[in-house]
Amino acid sequence: MTDARKPSEITYAGYLALDDLLAAQHPLSDEHDEMLFVIIHQTKELWLKQILHEVTLAQALIRGGDLVPAYKCLARVSRIQAVMTMSWDILATMTPADYLRFRGVLGSSSGFQSDQFRRFEFMLGLKDDRFLRFHVERPAAHAALQAALAAPSLYDDTLSQLAVAGLPIPVAVLNRDVSKPYEPSEEVEAAWLEVYRDTARWWPFYQLAEKLVDLDDALLTWRHKHVVTVERIIGRRRGTGGTEGVAYLTETLQRRCFPELWSLRTKL
Repeated sequence: MTDARKPSEITYAGYLALDDLLAAQHPLSDEHDEMLFVIIHQTKELWLKQILHEVTLAQALIRGGDLVPAYKCLARVSRIQAVMTMSWDILATMTPADYLRFRGVLGSSSGFQSDQFRRFEFMLGLKDDRFLRFHVERPAAHAALQAALAAPSLYDDTLSQLAVAGLPIPVAVLNRDVSKPYEPSEEVEAAWLEVYRDTARWWPFYQLAEKLVDLDDALLTWRHKHVVTVERIIGRRRGTGGTEGVAYLTETLQRRCFPELWSLRTKL
């Protein structure tokens, strides 16, 4: 719906819906540091909303063969990821004693349950249908996550464009079940090696590949800082969402969204 107000009637607070935004923090205890905990996580969700907005456009551009305009979206995402990573340093000013004073009020809630983060992972190709069950009570979030699971990922779209350009991407890869985790392919690695060995010829794909590696690198950096911050604050305790805490987060450091873009570097 279009806003019927005249430009002269639009204020800063009104445009940004500040009254709603600043009234959205509801700590469940009287502990001072719980407000920081709430705001850190709410701002992460806002940045994730923007990330999904950017990746959606990037995928549409790539599917249409417009590789170069997609660079801007992907570069913006990697910079947002950097800001999200730095926010862990703010959370780390909260000591274990500070956190334990209000941890009990969190119940079973956990960042592990963030549907937007899972959508981001799905859009990058890290598909895992086990996460759907955490969002059944929120139909819109569940539907969006299910749609992301069933849709081609950013990497699927990129590989399709490699094939359109004449690079030898296997039919089995192009026609795979995109709701399943992507499995690395030696043939796909060979196609990327051709791009990296003749960058002048394949410059748009070479630049796109490096933008994708930026995203993967930033995601790994975010995960690593998450592990360090969690261990600093709660040690090796179990997470509030029932995970193994630091042990679970450490396992996620092994994941790669675009595996051949990492493995090819050894063979250059």
